[in-house]
Amino acid sequence: MQPTRRRRVIIDTDAKNEADDQFAIVHALLSSSLDVRGLIAAHFGTRRTTRSMEESREEIDRLLDLMDLRGKVTVANGAATAIPDERTPQDSPGARLILAESKLASPQDPLYVAFLGPLTDMAAAILLDPDIVQRPVVVIWIGGVGYGVQTYPGVEFNLSNDIDAANVVFSSGITLWQVPSNVYAQVSVGYAELAERIGGTSALADYLIRQLVEWNATYHPEPIESRSLGDSPAVSLMLYPNGGTFRVRPAPRFGREGHHVPGTGHPIRVTESVDVRFLIEDMFAKIRRFGRGRP
Repeated sequence: MQPTRRRRVIIDTDAKNEADDQFAIVHALLSSSLDVRGLIAAHFGTRRTTRSMEESREEIDRLLDLMDLRGKVTVANGAATAIPDERTPQDSPGARLILAESKLASPQDPLYVAFLGPLTDMAAAILLDPDIVQRPVVVIWIGGVGYGVQTYPGVEFNLSNDIDAANVVFSSGITLWQVPSNVYAQVSVGYAELAERIGGTSALADYLIRQLVEWNATYHPEPIESRSLGDSPAVSLMLYPNGGTFRVRPAPRFGREGHHVPGTGHPIRVTESVDVRFLIEDMFAKIRRFGRGRP
Protein backbone atom coordinates (compact mmCIF):
# COMPACT_ATOMS: atom_id res chain seq x y z
CA MET A 1 0.00 0.00 0.00
CA GLN A 2 1.35 3.42 -0.92
CA PRO A 3 1.63 5.91 1.93
CA THR A 4 -0.93 8.68 1.99
CA ARG A 5 1.70 11.30 2.84
CA ARG A 6 5.28 11.81 1.80
CA ARG A 7 8.04 13.63 3.62
CA ARG A 8 9.40 16.58 1.59
CA VAL A 9 13.20 16.44 1.39
CA ILE A 10 16.19 18.04 -0.31
CA ILE A 11 19.57 16.30 -0.40
CA ASP A 12 22.71 18.44 -0.61
CA THR A 13 25.52 16.09 -1.59
CA ASP A 14 29.24 16.18 -2.36
CA ALA A 15 28.47 13.14 -4.48
CA LYS A 16 31.90 12.55 -5.99
CA ASN A 17 33.87 13.12 -2.83
CA GLU A 18 33.94 9.48 -1.72
CA ALA A 19 31.77 6.47 -2.47
CA ASP A 20 28.97 6.63 0.10
CA ASP A 21 26.86 9.57 -1.10
CA GLN A 22 25.81 7.46 -4.06
CA PHE A 23 24.15 4.86 -1.83
CA ALA A 24 22.32 7.54 0.16
CA ILE A 25 21.04 9.28 -2.98
CA VAL A 26 19.77 6.02 -4.48
CA HIS A 27 18.16 4.96 -1.19
CA ALA A 28 16.27 8.24 -0.96
CA LEU A 29 15.08 8.15 -4.56
CA LEU A 30 13.84 4.56 -4.16
CA SER A 31 11.86 5.36 -0.99
CA SER A 32 8.18 5.93 -1.67
CA SER A 33 7.61 7.92 1.53
CA LEU A 34 10.19 10.55 0.53
CA ASP A 35 9.26 13.30 -1.91
CA VAL A 36 12.69 14.36 -3.11
CA ARG A 37 12.17 17.99 -4.04
CA GLY A 38 15.71 18.38 -5.27
CA LEU A 39 19.31 17.22 -5.27
CA ILE A 40 21.98 19.89 -4.78
CA ALA A 41 25.54 19.33 -5.98
CA ALA A 42 27.97 20.39 -3.23
CA HIS A 43 31.67 21.17 -3.34
CA PHE A 44 34.18 19.16 -1.34
CA GLY A 45 37.13 21.51 -1.17
CA THR A 46 40.20 21.62 -3.36
CA ARG A 47 42.41 18.86 -1.95
CA ARG A 48 41.78 16.48 -4.87
CA THR A 49 40.32 18.69 -7.58
CA THR A 50 39.63 22.31 -8.47
CA ARG A 51 36.12 21.50 -9.75
CA SER A 52 34.62 19.50 -6.91
CA MET A 53 31.09 20.89 -7.17
CA GLU A 54 31.02 20.19 -10.90
CA GLU A 55 32.21 16.63 -10.28
CA SER A 56 29.42 16.18 -7.73
CA ARG A 57 26.92 17.38 -10.33
CA GLU A 58 28.25 14.94 -12.91
CA GLU A 59 27.95 12.08 -10.42
CA ILE A 60 24.36 13.00 -9.58
CA ASP A 61 23.51 13.04 -13.28
CA ARG A 62 25.20 9.65 -13.73
CA LEU A 63 23.06 8.11 -10.99
CA LEU A 64 19.89 9.62 -12.42
CA ASP A 65 20.76 8.16 -15.83
CA LEU A 66 21.20 4.70 -14.28
CA MET A 67 17.79 5.07 -12.64
CA ASP A 68 16.08 6.52 -15.74
CA LEU A 69 15.29 9.64 -13.72
CA ARG A 70 17.22 12.29 -15.70
CA GLY A 71 14.86 15.25 -16.13
CA LYS A 72 12.39 13.84 -13.58
CA VAL A 73 14.20 15.05 -10.44
CA THR A 74 15.18 18.65 -9.84
CA VAL A 75 18.96 19.11 -9.67
CA ALA A 76 20.65 22.38 -8.73
CA ASN A 77 24.28 23.40 -8.45
CA GLY A 78 25.42 24.51 -5.04
CA ALA A 79 28.26 26.88 -4.25
CA ALA A 80 31.58 26.02 -5.88
CA THR A 81 33.56 27.03 -2.78
CA ALA A 82 33.16 27.66 0.93
CA ILE A 83 31.70 30.93 2.16
CA PRO A 84 34.43 33.58 2.62
CA ASP A 85 33.33 34.46 6.16
CA GLU A 86 30.34 34.14 8.49
CA ARG A 87 28.63 37.24 7.09
CA THR A 88 28.94 36.65 3.34
CA PRO A 89 26.86 34.02 1.51
CA GLN A 90 27.92 32.08 -1.56
CA ASP A 91 24.73 32.51 -3.57
CA SER A 92 23.81 29.59 -5.81
CA PRO A 93 20.82 27.88 -7.43
CA GLY A 94 21.07 25.31 -4.64
CA ALA A 95 20.68 27.91 -1.88
CA ARG A 96 17.78 29.45 -3.78
CA LEU A 97 16.12 26.03 -4.09
CA ILE A 98 16.31 25.58 -0.32
CA LEU A 99 14.75 29.01 0.20
CA ALA A 100 11.96 28.40 -2.31
CA GLU A 101 11.03 25.04 -0.80
CA SER A 102 11.22 26.41 2.75
CA LYS A 103 8.49 28.90 1.91
CA LEU A 104 6.18 26.01 0.97
CA ALA A 105 6.73 24.21 4.28
CA SER A 106 4.16 24.11 7.07
CA PRO A 107 4.12 22.67 10.60
CA GLN A 108 2.13 19.74 9.21
CA ASP A 109 4.46 19.35 6.22
CA PRO A 110 7.99 20.47 7.17
CA LEU A 111 10.95 20.49 4.82
CA TYR A 112 13.90 18.21 5.63
CA VAL A 113 17.25 19.24 4.14
CA ALA A 114 19.96 16.59 4.44
CA PHE A 115 23.59 17.67 4.07
CA LEU A 116 26.01 14.89 3.18
CA GLY A 117 28.95 17.28 2.87
CA PRO A 118 29.67 20.86 3.99
CA LEU A 119 26.93 23.18 5.21
CA THR A 120 27.82 25.87 2.67
CA ASP A 121 24.45 26.03 0.92
CA MET A 122 22.47 26.05 4.17
CA ALA A 123 24.60 28.88 5.53
CA ALA A 124 24.05 30.77 2.29
CA ALA A 125 20.28 30.32 2.56
CA ILE A 126 20.32 31.62 6.14
CA LEU A 127 22.47 34.63 5.26
CA LEU A 128 20.35 35.43 2.20
CA ASP A 129 17.06 35.13 4.11
CA PRO A 130 17.40 34.97 7.91
CA ASP A 131 13.65 34.36 8.23
CA ILE A 132 14.23 30.78 7.11
CA VAL A 133 15.19 29.86 10.69
CA GLN A 134 11.59 30.58 11.73
CA ARG A 135 10.12 28.24 9.11
CA PRO A 136 9.42 24.53 9.69
CA VAL A 137 12.73 23.35 8.25
CA VAL A 138 14.78 20.46 9.68
CA VAL A 139 18.47 20.42 8.80
CA ILE A 140 20.21 17.03 9.06
CA TRP A 141 24.00 17.19 8.88
CA ILE A 142 26.47 14.37 8.52
CA GLY A 143 29.53 15.99 10.05
CA GLY A 144 31.59 17.09 13.00
CA VAL A 145 33.18 14.94 15.67
CA GLY A 146 31.40 13.29 18.55
CA TYR A 147 30.95 14.80 21.97
CA GLY A 148 33.33 13.42 24.56
CA VAL A 149 34.70 10.80 22.16
CA GLN A 150 37.51 10.96 19.63
CA THR A 151 37.31 8.66 16.63
CA TYR A 152 38.44 11.05 13.90
CA PRO A 153 42.03 12.20 13.35
CA GLY A 154 42.23 15.94 12.83
CA VAL A 155 39.36 18.10 11.56
CA GLU A 156 36.35 16.05 10.46
CA PHE A 157 36.18 16.16 6.65
CA ASN A 158 32.74 17.67 6.04
CA LEU A 159 33.37 20.30 8.68
CA SER A 160 36.83 21.08 7.30
CA ASN A 161 35.43 22.08 3.94
CA ASP A 162 33.49 25.01 5.45
CA ILE A 163 33.94 25.71 9.16
CA ASP A 164 32.43 29.19 8.76
CA ALA A 165 29.26 27.70 7.26
CA ALA A 166 28.95 25.24 10.14
CA ASN A 167 29.24 28.12 12.60
CA VAL A 168 26.54 30.08 10.78
CA VAL A 169 24.12 27.15 10.87
CA PHE A 170 24.89 26.07 14.44
CA SER A 171 24.50 29.65 15.68
CA SER A 172 21.28 30.35 13.78
CA GLY A 173 18.72 28.55 15.94
CA ILE A 174 17.33 26.57 12.99
CA THR A 175 16.12 23.06 13.84
CA LEU A 176 19.23 20.92 13.49
CA TRP A 177 19.95 17.20 13.77
CA GLN A 178 23.65 16.35 13.76
CA VAL A 179 25.10 12.92 12.94
CA PRO A 180 28.73 13.14 14.15
CA SER A 181 31.64 11.03 12.97
CA ASN A 182 31.55 8.48 15.79
CA VAL A 183 28.01 7.54 14.67
CA TYR A 184 28.27 7.68 10.89
CA ALA A 185 31.46 5.61 10.94
CA GLN A 186 29.48 2.63 12.25
CA VAL A 187 27.51 2.06 9.02
CA SER A 188 30.04 -0.23 7.37
CA VAL A 189 29.51 -2.77 4.60
CA GLY A 190 31.95 -5.28 3.13
CA TYR A 191 32.74 -6.14 -0.46
CA ALA A 192 31.47 -9.71 -0.04
CA GLU A 193 28.23 -8.50 1.53
CA LEU A 194 27.64 -6.04 -1.30
CA ALA A 195 28.35 -8.67 -3.93
CA GLU A 196 26.06 -11.23 -2.31
CA ARG A 197 23.20 -8.87 -1.45
CA ILE A 198 22.89 -6.58 -4.47
CA GLY A 199 25.58 -7.60 -6.98
CA GLY A 200 24.24 -8.48 -10.44
CA THR A 201 20.73 -7.18 -9.74
CA SER A 202 21.04 -4.14 -12.03
CA ALA A 203 23.54 -1.90 -13.76
CA LEU A 204 22.85 0.59 -10.97
CA ALA A 205 23.78 -1.88 -8.24
CA ASP A 206 26.92 -2.98 -10.04
CA TYR A 207 27.98 0.65 -10.47
CA LEU A 208 27.46 1.36 -6.78
CA ILE A 209 29.72 -1.55 -5.85
CA ARG A 210 32.34 -0.86 -8.52
CA GLN A 211 32.80 2.81 -7.67
CA LEU A 212 33.15 1.97 -3.97
CA VAL A 213 35.87 -0.62 -4.61
CA GLU A 214 37.63 1.72 -7.03
CA TRP A 215 37.60 4.59 -4.54
CA ASN A 216 39.21 2.44 -1.86
CA ALA A 217 41.81 1.16 -4.30
CA THR A 218 42.70 4.71 -5.31
CA TYR A 219 42.65 6.56 -2.01
CA HIS A 220 42.75 4.18 0.96
CA PRO A 221 46.30 3.85 2.30
CA GLU A 222 45.92 0.35 3.77
CA PRO A 223 44.48 -3.00 2.63
CA ILE A 224 40.71 -2.89 3.04
CA GLU A 225 37.59 -4.73 1.88
CA SER A 226 34.86 -2.57 3.39
CA ARG A 227 33.57 0.99 3.44
CA SER A 228 31.44 3.02 5.82
CA LEU A 229 28.26 4.27 4.16
CA GLY A 230 28.50 7.24 6.44
CA ASP A 231 26.03 9.46 4.60
CA SER A 232 23.19 6.96 4.76
CA PRO A 233 22.05 7.81 8.33
CA ALA A 234 20.65 11.06 6.96
CA VAL A 235 18.28 9.06 4.77
CA SER A 236 17.34 6.55 7.45
CA LEU A 237 16.48 9.39 9.84
CA MET A 238 14.20 10.95 7.23
CA LEU A 239 12.54 7.58 6.70
CA TYR A 240 12.35 6.77 10.41
CA PRO A 241 13.04 9.88 12.54
CA ASN A 242 13.01 7.92 15.80
CA GLY A 243 15.29 5.20 14.46
CA GLY A 244 18.17 5.76 16.81
CA THR A 245 19.16 7.33 20.09
CA PHE A 246 19.56 11.06 20.51
CA ARG A 247 20.62 13.68 23.01
CA VAL A 248 19.61 17.34 23.02
CA ARG A 249 22.73 19.47 23.45
CA PRO A 250 23.48 23.19 23.38
CA ALA A 251 24.80 24.13 19.95
CA PRO A 252 28.58 24.65 19.96
CA ARG A 253 30.75 26.62 17.60
CA PHE A 254 33.77 25.09 15.89
CA GLY A 255 37.34 26.23 16.21
CA ARG A 256 39.82 26.15 13.34
CA GLU A 257 41.04 22.73 14.49
CA GLY A 258 37.50 21.35 14.35
CA HIS A 259 37.00 21.24 18.11
CA HIS A 260 33.92 22.41 19.98
CA VAL A 261 33.94 25.83 21.60
CA PRO A 262 31.05 27.54 23.44
CA GLY A 263 28.28 28.68 21.12
CA THR A 264 24.83 30.20 21.32
CA GLY A 265 23.41 27.30 23.29
CA HIS A 266 20.45 26.83 20.93
CA PRO A 267 19.26 23.23 21.42
CA ILE A 268 20.27 20.78 18.70
CA ARG A 269 19.50 17.08 18.37
CA VAL A 270 22.70 15.03 18.33
CA THR A 271 22.43 11.45 17.08
CA GLU A 272 24.21 8.94 19.32
CA SER A 273 23.27 5.80 17.39
CA VAL A 274 21.21 4.80 14.38
CA ASP A 275 19.24 1.66 13.60
CA VAL A 276 21.85 0.18 11.26
CA ARG A 277 19.87 -3.01 10.71
CA PHE A 278 16.89 -1.07 9.39
CA LEU A 279 19.08 1.25 7.33
CA ILE A 280 21.08 -1.45 5.54
CA GLU A 281 18.25 -3.95 5.08
CA ASP A 282 15.85 -1.32 3.75
CA MET A 283 18.41 0.04 1.31
CA PHE A 284 19.48 -3.37 0.01
CA ALA A 285 15.86 -4.52 -0.37
CA LYS A 286 14.96 -1.43 -2.40
CA ILE A 287 18.01 -1.78 -4.65
CA ARG A 288 17.17 -5.44 -5.31
CA ARG A 289 13.54 -4.55 -5.97
CA PHE A 290 14.67 -1.86 -8.40
CA GLY A 291 16.65 -4.51 -10.27
CA ARG A 292 13.65 -6.83 -10.48
CA GLY A 293 11.73 -4.06 -12.18
CA ARG A 294 14.31 -3.65 -14.93
CA PRO A 295 13.97 -5.31 -18.36
